[in-house]
Amino acid sequence: MSIPRLKSYFTILATVLVLGQAVSAQAAELPDFTQLVEQASPAVVNISTTQKLPDRRVSNSAQMPDLEGLPPMLREFFERGMPQQRSPRGDRQREAQSLGSGFIISPDGYILTNNHVIADADEILVRLADRSELKAKLIGTDPRSDVALLKIDGKDLPVLKLGKSQDLKAGQWVVAIGSPFGFDHTVTQGIVSAIGRSLPNENYVPFIQTDVPINPGNSGGPLFNLAGEVVGINSQIYTRSGGFMGVSFAIPIDVAMDVSNQLKTGGKVSRGWLGVVIQEVNKDLAESFGLEKPAGALVAQVQDGGPAAKGGLQVGDVILSLNGQPIVMSADLPHLVGALKAGAKANLEVIREGKRKNVELTVGAIPEEDKDLSMLPKSGVERSSNRLGVAVIELNDEQKKAFDLKGGVVIKEVQDGPAALIGLQPGDVITHLNNQAITTAKEFTEIAKALPKNRSVSMRVLRQGRASFITFKLAE
Repeated sequence: MSIPRLKSYFTILATVLVLGQAVSAQAAELPDFTQLVEQASPAVVNISTTQKLPDRRVSNSAQMPDLEGLPPMLREFFERGMPQQRSPRGDRQREAQSLGSGFIISPDGYILTNNHVIADADEILVRLADRSELKAKLIGTDPRSDVALLKIDGKDLPVLKLGKSQDLKAGQWVVAIGSPFGFDHTVTQGIVSAIGRSLPNENYVPFIQTDVPINPGNSGGPLFNLAGEVVGINSQIYTRSGGFMGVSFAIPIDVAMDVSNQLKTGGKVSRGWLGVVIQEVNKDLAESFGLEKPAGALVAQVQDGGPAAKGGLQVGDVILSLNGQPIVMSADLPHLVGALKAGAKANLEVIREGKRKNVELTVGAIPEEDKDLSMLPKSGVERSSNRLGVAVIELNDEQKKAFDLKGGVVIKEVQDGPAALIGLQPGDVITHLNNQAITTAKEFTEIAKALPKNRSVSMRVLRQGRASFITFKLAE
């Protein structure tokens, strides 16, 4: 072999060795979950529930096929698929079974799971790692956070170590243990995709988003960090197929334990409440309100007599921070307010009419039910504004009282024009236009005539009692 070829051979060999070492080093850096799983699995439980639902009487021939002539294997198969049973009264009942996960948080048998796992259950069964089954007592539930606290009789039970979800960062490894489709103690892994996620109708939970594979049956199970500490309760997935699609959500353990402690001591959960309806500040709204960038929570509605109204918060205020914590997205505000107790002080930094202002108020307790506002029959003198393409009438005293308004106009008719393009409908109530309060139909017409061209203009609209700001631009 010539010297050049020999040099080339040794160069290739050295390259292969270097690549091999790099691959080995990379493999060595990947986490090993075996010890975590061995230590944590005994405290993870399977939860099944039974709900007895009275069924209508029907003939046996229609609902209870004759299985006597079938081979034993087929008869057993069909019997397993027939959950109907007879109650002591002789009425047939069907048993609706739910399956989920949970985990033990105290040696005497307190267990955390999801509210939706045990909702409406007549009986809750907990299966431990040693396959033993125990009936569980429901201590309390909190549908708003989807957390439930159970209790089984036990002593010196294995428990999980709890971590701090507030320390989580996107990109960290996390592990889930649960019972997807009933397969006990299934382990899946992934990373934290994002923190502080808000989901529709889940305003009080800043969810942890992960790419950990989660499926039906994982609900209520623990989410671990690499230290083997529970940092969340697996709760939901985003899916279009019904199965896992790479996006799952967990309730932060800090939130869950606060709920658990309140359920254990008082049987219910108390949350802070401002009494406002807020919305996201998009680019057009930011331009309309004179903001440098889209940020904060825009106050679209203030409930009369609520903490916000008593503290001087106004419709059109943009909340930038609460007690020094910035409000980047509007969904940040409910998380922060909900974590406060009734009676706590809240210092809000707001933008009002283009100027920064501090508003200090006392947080109230969230009411059991939201106030129900419905549209009332409309009356008054009709006015028109051809520029926007709407015909409006003034609110009467009864309507103003129902909506806690001092003024405003109701849309009677939507014609062709800007109003139709932005989705306004007859029955909508307009209270503000171009950041100016509307008290009469005449004011509405005058403000509409003076609207600027080719610039974002805001309008506050109430529809079925719910308020929001919308924006539009007039080309002429």
